[in-house]
Amino acid sequence: MSNTREQSVGVATALGCFLLWGFLPLYFNLLNATSAWEILAQRVVWAAALLVLFALLTGRGARVMSIARDRRLLGALCLSALLISTNWGVFIWAVSNHHVLQSSLGYYINPLFNVVLGLLFFSERLRPLQLLAVGLAVAGVTIMVVGFGRVPWISLTLATSFGLYGALRKRIAVNSIDGLLIETVLLLPFALLWLGWLAQQEQLAFLHRDVLNDLLLVGCGLVTLLPLILFAMAARRLKLATLGLVQYITPTLHLLTGVLILGEPFNRASLITFAFIWAGLALYSLDALRAQRRVTSARRPAGE
Repeated sequence: MSNTREQSVGVATALGCFLLWGFLPLYFNLLNATSAWEILAQRVVWAAALLVLFALLTGRGARVMSIARDRRLLGALCLSALLISTNWGVFIWAVSNHHVLQSSLGYYINPLFNVVLGLLFFSERLRPLQLLAVGLAVAGVTIMVVGFGRVPWISLTLATSFGLYGALRKRIAVNSIDGLLIETVLLLPFALLWLGWLAQQEQLAFLHRDVLNDLLLVGCGLVTLLPLILFAMAARRLKLATLGLVQYITPTLHLLTGVLILGEPFNRASLITFAFIWAGLALYSLDALRAQRRVTSARRPAGE
């Protein structure tokens, strides 16, 4: 495949991935008659089922079993499973309780939080623009807390859990799909126990509501797996700077969904906080593009 074709496929799959993630609030909002915790459990069950099927069809079974037999890797994946389930659970709860704006803020903050994690865990130096970008994000959140008396705990939990998850998975020598398969299988017993308890209490929505509700719950597995496959395809074909810019589609769609479709209030506190975060992200993106240009120039043969 030519380089131009590879780039086109990379852009298309990146757009598909971040658009699908961006429309997740609308998807979970269709399940508003189902409790957030049942949606989370159903997501784990059907994602695990699809991932096992995908592994069998693509010949990943032996590789996954070898990973599962490595105690060190399995221990790390237990921790990453806890982080990703926390992220999924808080996100679904936020949508179910009309806090989509906070989820948007969390995923806007996430790239800047990753910069801090790079400093703490990977000894990465903060460049001046990165430092200023993180400072603006901290200022925005501080203004919301001090000036308006609101702690954006949903945003901070989403950014922290996903950031730590990414940092941990960066250290684990397991690709994203195999890792998620093991994570969901580790979470599966807890999900099944919760669904069993709901059934015993006659509170289970699955198979007790309408057919559409059941199909949407089963579809939670597909909306988990499909964006991940698209992201893996995009990551292999695009520069990190490009992928980093495209990722803002997701929180932007969350913001628009929350305000324009679900009718959440976008008040002065929100405007000020988002303005600081957006300014920080603009500086962060500018710095990423400059760094990418420097790398490209360094690789270019002399005299070219």
